[in-house]
Amino acid sequence: MEEYTLNLLQNLFEIDKDNEYVLFFNSWKKSKADFSWIEKYGNVALKKFQIPNKLLNLSFWYLGWPKIDALVGGADIVFMPNLIFGSVSAKTRLIITIHDLSYERYPEYFSLKRRFWHTFINPKKLCKRADKIIAVSKSSGNDIRNLYKIDRNKIEVIYSAAGDKFRVINRNDEKLIKIKEKYALPYKFILYLGTIEPRKNIAGLIKAYDRLKKDAKEKNNEELARYKLVIAGEKGWLSEAIFREIRKSYFKNDIKLVNFVADNDKEYFLNLASIFVYPSFFEGFGFPPLEAMQCGVPVIASNNSAIPEVLGNAAILVDPDKPDEILRALKEVLLGKELAAALVKKGLRKSAELNWRKTAELLLKQLKK
Repeated sequence: MEEYTLNLLQNLFEIDKDNEYVLFFNSWKKSKADFSWIEKYGNVALKKFQIPNKLLNLSFWYLGWPKIDALVGGADIVFMPNLIFGSVSAKTRLIITIHDLSYERYPEYFSLKRRFWHTFINPKKLCKRADKIIAVSKSSGNDIRNLYKIDRNKIEVIYSAAGDKFRVINRNDEKLIKIKEKYALPYKFILYLGTIEPRKNIAGLIKAYDRLKKDAKEKNNEELARYKLVIAGEKGWLSEAIFREIRKSYFKNDIKLVNFVADNDKEYFLNLASIFVYPSFFEGFGFPPLEAMQCGVPVIASNNSAIPEVLGNAAILVDPDKPDEILRALKEVLLGKELAAALVKKGLRKSAELNWRKTAELLLKQLKK
């Protein structure tokens, strides 16, 4: 959400010098958030509040007060870049971005705390109140319409994008070597980078990797045998089941876990990968595979939800419920240099179609309406 909000706002402020923008920020404790980047925009102001968040959210939820627009001194439109607790005056227009309804489709992948949070925030009620809903993909838009019975004319599909920092990095760049050493990365590796949680189907990737290594050993295929598997990202809900899958793997010594990748290191991390695999069960958009494409890495991803829509034919799409399909795709890309090169070329072309400037322009069009 931070990635979406910052990229969108920065581009919006660059192209719109006519409207006045007020950023609403609340934190009871002293925040380290850096807002210096907004100082160059004469039409952007920041309003900081120090109300205990739990108290404020309870007031929003139970009393419908205070009104966010009133707190900042009045507004014609309130834009929420994600689901939040909040209340808006009846006369004020509300635009909200819905990234996905995974919590509706797959509640079992969310902790009890997160399920309660969604219950209290009441996304359906927020969608009914909104004057316009931004869906980040047609897939998400269809879910909003079908699950919440929202008029299709109220929903506008505006695609997100990968940040400009995700790019093909020159192989002679010294930082590539530093990042490789910093995270002790193998020479050749298959990469998953994202939250470590069941919804991402990392267990399916581990099973496919096990079969890949087993085949390589039985057929004495040195080319396949040299590939390691790197699973990187922060722990999510029910992640222990994934770690158990790793521990019971016959090739667990060839699986490397990286618990945290610094934001400034991600583009280098991706550039070092031989292939990126994202076998998620459900995505409202799917940032990681798009970021990998923009870094010139061949991608294997799921054939469900918004992923085919966002990646098109620039990735090999597989059924996430079938590790054999993931295995077959891995073999085809790792052993087929021409296929890998074609995927890289298509990926760079596809990722270039989506950019934050275009996203901001389309949002501004809705604001003006």
